[in-house]
Amino acid sequence: MFAQCADPKALDGLAWMLCYLTSGTHRLFYLSFGTVLLVLAITAPAALLMGYGGAMAARSRITALRWLGKTYAALVRGVPDIIFFLFVPIALDQGLEWLRSRVYCDPSEPVRRGNEFVVCAAAKLPPSASPEWVHDLYGIALAVVAFSFVFGAFVANVLYGAMGAVPQAQLETAAAYGMTPRQIDRRILIPQMWTYALPGLSNMWMILLKATPLLFLLGVEDIVYWARELGTPKTSGRAYPHGDWRVWYFLALLVFYLLMTWVSQRLIDRLGARLSRGQATLAGEALRREAGA
Repeated sequence: MFAQCADPKALDGLAWMLCYLTSGTHRLFYLSFGTVLLVLAITAPAALLMGYGGAMAARSRITALRWLGKTYAALVRGVPDIIFFLFVPIALDQGLEWLRSRVYCDPSEPVRRGNEFVVCAAAKLPPSASPEWVHDLYGIALAVVAFSFVFGAFVANVLYGAMGAVPQAQLETAAAYGMTPRQIDRRILIPQMWTYALPGLSNMWMILLKATPLLFLLGVEDIVYWARELGTPKTSGRAYPHGDWRVWYFLALLVFYLLMTWVSQRLIDRLGARLSRGQATLAGEALRREAGA
């Protein structure tokens, strides 16, 4: 905060607004944009990895793996996302605390007491004596697991369909040339799969981007939390009293998400053109025509 901001009541006009926008709570608001980007940066590859594993399991020759992959995708797709967003962090948190209670607490003490889940202080995660940033990171980690689990199921379905879209004749030709199933997957199926998967994956990315406001429901102090907190009317007893400014804060979030989707679409278009080059698809044929012209 600037030195002239020491006494907000003595300020007015532009100076008041400058000090207001550089206050400590506003710095937390600005940092919360980084929280959203961090969640996206971790969740996207994690969901892609889980989806790839689910798709490969669904195509496995082993019956148990095949049923596991298909059940994972079907189960998540058949239940409202918000239920998993709320269930996974709670279940994971209580599961970890239960395991710790078997080590650090008296095992004879039940953790279920009526409708409450109670463990001793030593089993709590994170420990109560931990600094605030540890609690924040723990909440973000649980949110990332929940998002990755949910979106991984949708990605698995997209990749499974993309694998089925690769021309069967190419796979049969590779087998005729003596390639093993693993070589066919690595050299033929997976490289071409991405061309067919990109439209579905781009939709998943956009949905994931628009789902980040749900972090607010998971207890993470994200941009929605701070927009509501800062925009709520403040009384004259506060350092910076103001009326109901929520519309302006949520307008800023609108601009942020529109900018993110615009940049994402530009990058997706470039990636799609790169993946389609030389492929036997409509996009690849269009690129060949352009090159010939």
